[in-house]
Amino acid sequence: MSGSTESQGGFLSRRGFFRWASSLAAALGAAPLASSAKTLSLSTASSDGEDYYAKLGVPTIINAAGTYTTLTAACMPPEVLAAVQKAALHPVRLHDLQQKAGEYIARRLKCEGAVVTSGASGAISLATAACLQYANNSNILDMPQAVEGMKNQVIVQRAHRYEYDRAMYLCGARVTEVVTLDDYRRACGAGNAVMTNFFNAAEDEDGIAASAQIGREEWLRVAHEYKIPCHLDAAADMPPISNLWKYTGMGFDLVAFSGGKGMRGPQNAGLLLGRKILTDLAHANNNPGDGIGRGMKVAKEQIVGMVAAVDWVLSHTEESMQGDYQKRVDLIANEVKGIRSVRTETVVPKIANHVPHLLIRFDPAVAGVTTGQIVDALRNGTPSIELNPNTGQKPNQGIPADANTLVVGVWMLQPGEDAIVGQRIRAALTKRA
Repeated sequence: MSGSTESQGGFLSRRGFFRWASSLAAALGAAPLASSAKTLSLSTASSDGEDYYAKLGVPTIINAAGTYTTLTAACMPPEVLAAVQKAALHPVRLHDLQQKAGEYIARRLKCEGAVVTSGASGAISLATAACLQYANNSNILDMPQAVEGMKNQVIVQRAHRYEYDRAMYLCGARVTEVVTLDDYRRACGAGNAVMTNFFNAAEDEDGIAASAQIGREEWLRVAHEYKIPCHLDAAADMPPISNLWKYTGMGFDLVAFSGGKGMRGPQNAGLLLGRKILTDLAHANNNPGDGIGRGMKVAKEQIVGMVAAVDWVLSHTEESMQGDYQKRVDLIANEVKGIRSVRTETVVPKIANHVPHLLIRFDPAVAGVTTGQIVDALRNGTPSIELNPNTGQKPNQGIPADANTLVVGVWMLQPGEDAIVGQRIRAALTKRA
């Protein structure tokens, strides 16, 4: 076999390999080779790595927004980063790693099955593929082109429509939109639905959005009456930690989480949790097979990083997970205290991004500066600061902002950055930016 070294019993042990390599070096008089290897080893061990952001001319930012994809989501904690780095050093069989990682995560998160996916969007695609295959007893290669004529409908409330519908369309699925409970029952009874999709962050603490009519529990109950699997998109809905088993415990058949948000895993990883019969089908459709997930590869480093992130999360209590977020809020609030017309408020969204956010309200006529001008001053300064995208917007997902409100997300700030953010906002509000 080209490029491999084998003994009669299979691959050499590590000790055997080094004996073989030493003998070869001696036979070739390869002292320079050994010297080069030693030099390489020493330089690798001592190097912290080149700063490729600087090399590429991509400036780093202060993230006072949150775990948004466009801002590269969360930074991994040291424990997760160390696991990723160690995983990069050795090849394994990808399928074995995926299976073992799924089994381990399922045990830790109190569900039947789990799949490490390419983010929450990848989880939605694999969930849809699994449900299409389950409903039709079809082949993984039937998706998406041969799905026409099969059961292929995903039922969604109009209030829960979003851009991630495309993750379902990739499989050949189509959306049936409902508004009322009667609409929902008719759609379930039509006999062509493979899955329902519920967008968790669209709801309030009672499970019903202002523009929706069907809450989580009723949505789940009706679907199960018709034996249709329910998928829940909970991408940004951790913390609290208990959400990682709350929704599968409620009876949702599949639940998608982003790995690179509150879980602090790699940005391009996520989790699909739920019933084993469905997560097994999701595995079958995943890379490295030839199914719909072929292009949704999760590398060995990211799979291990996601397992490590689960361990890291579960090493915390709800209180320790919140860390010093409130202290950061208080420090920034104190920086703007005493500025004319400025009022501050702390809010914690009930569902997505369930952490303290600072609202800074002000009167542009008094401050002599608009919300847009403050956002630009912070973004164009050094270092560049990004505020939460709800800044200057209408109330959204538990954040009661308005046109004259700055929204500061503190949970992705690095040590010391809260002071910088506070000082820069004060300067902008007093036109000293």
